[in-house]
Amino acid sequence: MPSVQPPCGPFPQSASKALKTTSTSLFSSSLTSPRSWLVSFARTSITSVLSDAIRIGYLTIYDYDSTHSYGRERGVNDVWLRVLNDNFWLRIMFSGDLGFSEAYMIGDMEVSDLKSVMKLWLDNQAAMEETLSSTFSKISAAVSGLYNCFLGQTKSQARLNAIASYDQSNELFKAFLSHEMMYSCALWSDAEGGVRGDLEMGPTPGDLEAAQRRKIHHVLRKARVRPGHRILEFGSGWGGLAIEAARTYGCEVDTLTLSIEQKKLAEERIKAAGLEGRIRVHLMDYREIPAHFEKAFDAFISIEMLEHVGSKHYNTYFKLVDFALKSSNATAVVSASTFPESRYTGYQSEDFMRRYMWPNSCLPSATALITAAQSASQGRFTLEGVENHAAHYPRTLREWGRRLDKNLSQDIISKEYPSLRDHLNYDAFVKKWQYLFAYAGAGFAKGYITCHMLTFSRENDIPEFCD
Repeated sequence: MPSVQPPCGPFPQSASKALKTTSTSLFSSSLTSPRSWLVSFARTSITSVLSDAIRIGYLTIYDYDSTHSYGRERGVNDVWLRVLNDNFWLRIMFSGDLGFSEAYMIGDMEVSDLKSVMKLWLDNQAAMEETLSSTFSKISAAVSGLYNCFLGQTKSQARLNAIASYDQSNELFKAFLSHEMMYSCALWSDAEGGVRGDLEMGPTPGDLEAAQRRKIHHVLRKARVRPGHRILEFGSGWGGLAIEAARTYGCEVDTLTLSIEQKKLAEERIKAAGLEGRIRVHLMDYREIPAHFEKAFDAFISIEMLEHVGSKHYNTYFKLVDFALKSSNATAVVSASTFPESRYTGYQSEDFMRRYMWPNSCLPSATALITAAQSASQGRFTLEGVENHAAHYPRTLREWGRRLDKNLSQDIISKEYPSLRDHLNYDAFVKKWQYLFAYAGAGFAKGYITCHMLTFSRENDIPEFCD
């Protein structure tokens, strides 16, 4: 995201006029009105918390008529934030980082650089969470009714509710994914300059395609597939891995998806590759696999689909993998964005990801998945490999962000979603995706999120053909 130019003085004149125009009633109200009191209370509480919580980096907040600065040393990740609507303070007080994402998407504030803001948050995470949670849990209980009254049914809230549902467009994903349309972490090598090559040398045409092809081949090699093998895949995406497995490795693939739009495009791509006879795309929940799948597959593959399974279903998931794989000479490869064990819990509260990107999703931990696999299969799986690809995700996300900015247009997306013809809706929609790429990128870079690929083989199977 391009940096926003810093304001001159406490608040730039143009922004001040705009804020006065849109918020005259707020500032001309009596200071004793419930809303004005609540905003003032939120602002005072948050600025007090930030004074204690920010110990690394430097934050400057430009409010309507004042400036607040936090941090112990300038020059270390200096970030500025400009408040454009005082709903910002209410969102932060009641919803924390979820409220921050909402304020960004609908324009209640703007920042100098979104990536730097994420870094500042994570650098001060422990102090932030401890101070914010203890302070605001007490506040929220006392005045949540006022929050719902003043903010809960606004036009901006309706806009946020609307953009949460515009993510099934194939045209959207074509705009930022590689030619293979793999919506998962790529693997970068020295050929592209490694995981920081785009920052040190700049991105080059085709680098994402090369990294995604490397990822596909890495997975298929780990799955030990051979010509004539049959693969079961949970999570089709747009058929990228299935097509490569059939075309290059001579496999047959049964792949499952819950998306009608993904199935349609995947089948178009499969037909264009001349592989209709080798790949079958099923519109099916993984829990509905048919009886004739029993012990029918040489390999099982699932790339970043487990995030949508939920912790209470991990055992069911791996029971079905065990059910579908042959009793010997069979391999399972699963990957997922994960939480480190210290952060993992089966219950995960609503945040930006679960509210606006993937409702009801739950990040597993590597240990939770390994435990479930062993329990569900009654020991019929041997853990063969554990890889953490987290270092490769930030560059993948940066490249997606560049391509989105370059290729997505309002005309393209509004053909499918007419409400995005409204420029405010469209702006919020684009900001949602910008926020995702920065939010997730910072999480992976700081170790807040990990990305594990696990390989299991059948008990007593040799890891490689070595005789």
